[in-house]
Amino acid sequence: MWWKNAVVYCLDVETFHDSDGDGYGDFRGLIDKIDHLHELGVTCLWLMPFYPTPDRDDGYDITDFYGVDPRLGTLGDFVELVRTARDRGMRVIADLVVNHTSDKHPWFEQSRSSRDNPRRDWYVWRDEPPADAEQGVVFPDQETSLWERDEQSGQYFLHRFYKHQPDLNVANPKVRDEIARVMGFWMELGLSGFRVDAVPFLLEAPVQDLPDPHDYLCDLRAFLSRRNGEGVLLGEVNLPYVDAMKFFGGSDGVGDELHMCFDFIGMQQMYLSLARKDAGPLIHALRERPQPPRDCHWATFVRNHDELILDKLTEPERQEVFAAFGPDEDMQLYGRGLRRRLPSMMDDPQRTKMVYSLLFSLPGTPVLFYGEEVGMTEDLSQDDRLAVRTPMWWDAADEQKYDPESLLTWVRLLVERYRECPELAWGRFQVIDTPEPSLFAHRCDIDGGTVIAVHNFADAEAGLDLSDVDGELIDVLSGQPTSPKITLEPYGCRWLRARPVG
Repeated sequence: MWWKNAVVYCLDVETFHDSDGDGYGDFRGLIDKIDHLHELGVTCLWLMPFYPTPDRDDGYDITDFYGVDPRLGTLGDFVELVRTARDRGMRVIADLVVNHTSDKHPWFEQSRSSRDNPRRDWYVWRDEPPADAEQGVVFPDQETSLWERDEQSGQYFLHRFYKHQPDLNVANPKVRDEIARVMGFWMELGLSGFRVDAVPFLLEAPVQDLPDPHDYLCDLRAFLSRRNGEGVLLGEVNLPYVDAMKFFGGSDGVGDELHMCFDFIGMQQMYLSLARKDAGPLIHALRERPQPPRDCHWATFVRNHDELILDKLTEPERQEVFAAFGPDEDMQLYGRGLRRRLPSMMDDPQRTKMVYSLLFSLPGTPVLFYGEEVGMTEDLSQDDRLAVRTPMWWDAADEQKYDPESLLTWVRLLVERYRECPELAWGRFQVIDTPEPSLFAHRCDIDGGTVIAVHNFADAEAGLDLSDVDGELIDVLSGQPTSPKITLEPYGCRWLRARPVG
C-alpha cells in the first residue's frame, strides 16, 4: 500500500513545460523537469487528461482513449516519461474520464448516426427528456438541461456536464468491457493506477439496469488488481462522509472499490476555519470523518484543478468564505466555489506556509496541485476554471530553489519530514483539546511512536501546554528539543515527536 504515505502531485502536461516553443507543454518538457519533482519529494505523478481532444473542456472531452494528443507528444514520449519517473522513485497515475466522451468521439458519431447502429446504446437516449431535466446541472452558466436533442436521430441524449460531452451508458456490458480495455492498455504502458473522474456521476445516471452500481466499481478494482497488484484507484467523490464511505466498498472492514477518496468535506471545513480564524469547523469534520476500511485511505488537499468547491457548506457559511477569500464576483464561480489559488487567498506568506503544514500533517495522503510549491496565483482574465490552470511558474522555481526562506524550500522540508513520520500516514488519529479556539492540535500514534502537530489559525499568538504527553518533545521541523509549554506565533505551526526518556 505504497499510496498510504505517497506524495501525489497533479499536473497538466499542456501547461507544465513547453520543450519546443510551440506554445503547448509536452511530455518532453515534463521529462526535462522531472528532477524538480524528484527534489521536491514527489512519489506519485497524477496526469490530467493528455488524450486527443477538441479541447473544449481542457482535455476532459476525449476523442480517443488510446492515444496522446499530438500537441503533447507521442505514445513513445509517454512511455519514456513513465520510465524516467520510475528511475527516480515516482509512480504515475492518470485521469480516467469515462463518464462521458466528446461528441466528436467516433463512438458517439456512430451512436447518433441511426437508431439501429450497434453503438446506439453505448450512450443514453430517450424520446423526451424527463420532467426533472433541469435538476443537477453541473455548469449552470452554460447549460440549462441534462438532455440535448440530436436532430440527426430525433432523440435526446444525456449529458451530466456540457452538451458536447454525452454520457456513456455504463449499464451496457460492452461499454464496461471497453473501459476495462482502456485501463489495461495504459497499465501495460506503465501506469500505476487512475484518478477516477466524477465517480458518483459515472455510477448514478444510466445504471438503472445494474443490480448494484457499486458492483461495477468493485469489478474495476478487481480488474486493476489482477493486472497490477500495486495499482490504485483515487476517486473524485464529493459527497458527505456517510455517502463517500460507500465508494470504498467492503462489508468486512477491507475495501474492495476505490482505494482512496478525496476528503472534500474536510477541505471545505478547513476553509471555513481559515475564514473564521477558528479551528472548530475543521476539528468537527475530522472528528466526524469515518475510518476507511483497512486497505483504503482519505486523500487530503487544499487546492485542486477545479474551482475551490464549497457546495457542502451552508449558504451562510459559504458567504463567510467568499467574503474572506473571494469578495469580488469575478473570483466566484457557479455560486458554489472560488477560482483562486491558495497564496492569493491567504495574502500572507506565513499563513500560506501554515496551511501547507496542515496538509502534510493531517491524516491522509497529501495531494499537491502543480505550482503550489512556488506560490502560483490565479489569472482571473482566463475563463472559469482556467484561471487556476495557467502555465507553471518556472522563473519562480529558479528564484526560490536556493532561498532558505522560500515557499519551495518550506514545502520540500514538509515533504521530507512527512516521509520521516510514518505515524502521520499510518497512525491512529486523535484531536487534542486546546484552550484557544484558534488552535488545532492532533496526535498520531503507531507502534509506540507519537507525532503531535499544532496549528494556529489566528493572527495573534496562542499557547498550549503539552506537559501531559509522555516523553521528551523534539521539534520535527527543526530537529531541536522543545519545551512542552509552547507559544505559536500568528499563523504558526509545530510538529513535535514524543521521544521516550531513558
